[in-house]
Amino acid sequence: RQVVIPLPDVRGREQILKVHMRKVPLDKDVKPSIIARGTPGFSGADLANLVNEAALLAARGNNKSVKMDQFDKAKDKIYLKEMKMRADDLGIESLLIMCDNEGSLGDPDPAARTKAVENHYKWAEAAKFLGCHSIRVNAYLTESLHGTLPADYSKTGSYENQINLVADGLRRLTEYGDTLGINTIVENHGGLSSNGKWLSAVMEKVDHPRVGTLPDFGNFRLEGDEWYDRYQGVRELMPYAKAVSAKSHEFDSDGNEISTDYYKMMKIVLDASYNSHVGIEYEGTAHSEMEGIRLTLELLKKVRASID
Repeated sequence: RQVVIPLPDVRGREQILKVHMRKVPLDKDVKPSIIARGTPGFSGADLANLVNEAALLAARGNNKSVKMDQFDKAKDKIYLKEMKMRADDLGIESLLIMCDNEGSLGDPDPAARTKAVENHYKWAEAAKFLGCHSIRVNAYLTESLHGTLPADYSKTGSYENQINLVADGLRRLTEYGDTLGINTIVENHGGLSSNGKWLSAVMEKVDHPRVGTLPDFGNFRLEGDEWYDRYQGVRELMPYAKAVSAKSHEFDSDGNEISTDYYKMMKIVLDASYNSHVGIEYEGTAHSEMEGIRLTLELLKKVRASID
């Protein structure tokens, strides 16, 4: 007979944490109730491991007590271990991590720009742990995502200075990633980053073998209803590409994407001598996400067959 013991609820997790925390010196900012709320699905063994990992981080940092942020880092480490184990079991290769909402690498405020650079360090470290080749970041001067909001460039000066600001933050992050063997790549993701000429100039300014682009077929909205030519943009970004995103929205009755000529676009990709992975991202509404991905994959297969 098998007896199934359910995972502890939030109250149970808090009590388990308190038992294991008796063994370690805790900083006054550590709150078991908050940690318990942030660990749904953790078993008693997982929680014991969490406390041990946090204590190890404190010891490595020569801290006399375990701090709250060390519990956060320990939780991330446990999550990444689980993720890597599952991926390895299924034969899945992790390629890159998409990083958003970590601040603007081209922020005109030097302190905010430095904070944005440092906010990305944990993702470069996670990418190394998971066996990825890159982290994907944004080249923003402001947080005007996708160019859908009016961007305020009044404090950034000239076009050239806008390049210099992003290049500074991106170079520093790239140099950190280089110490881990991780690339830092930029996607055209709205605003100035969707201007292929501008982002290419940023690449030239950074001038580092670990920096590159991730051309996205559909992300060329500059601001509001103003769009950059997607074929020109991909052509300008491909010389620096370390990954490519096949963005799709909707398909016609023949399975072709209605906004992007995939045959033309993939010819641009291949003419740049690109021979690595092409990711798929479906952002339409007519199909489920998985069905949209499947349709995009079938289209890519048709394009490849026509080339072969």
